Amino acid sequence: MKFEHFKMLVNMMFVPEGDGIKERYGEVDAKKLHPLVQAYIGDAYFHLFVRGKLLNYEQAKVRALHEFSAQIVSAVWQARAYYAIEDSLTEEERDIFRRGRNAKSHAPRSASVAEYHASTGFEALLGYLYLTGESERLYEVADMAFHVIAKAMMEEIASKN
Repeated sequence: MKFEHFKMLVNMMFVPEGDGIKERYGEVDAKKLHPLVQAYIGDAYFHLFVRGKLLNYEQAKVRALHEFSAQIVSAVWQARAYYAIEDSLTEEERDIFRRGRNAKSHAPRSASVAEYHASTGFEALLGYLYLTGESERLYEVADMAFHVIAKAMMEEIASKN
């Protein structure tokens, strides 16, 4: 990021107030947030969740942990996980997913457009659950997705041997 861009962001987001910084919003209403903002938070949560889970399997090789976690949180695997757990979700959770999936965004080259949009919907669901304080359900959904991905990865490796 160039300094001018950084300066513009600081001036746009932070307003000095006495010795501190004035907040623009008193609270965050997860239901009113744009789905891509929900997905932004959900993406961060799932990254941290996966990194924490991987410590149950490896605790010394940081590079391996990083590479493996990057694979697990990829749009391709998240999309597969979502469709595998979809029947376990409430109607409200499916609605949040659909809003996230249908939000206008641009897919990277590493996934199809459908996979990318599905992963965005999945991340929006996680972000919504995080922001509404539904910690138990958030963990449950992320854990189901993690196990679906781990199992599918093992099956894919087994089929190639």
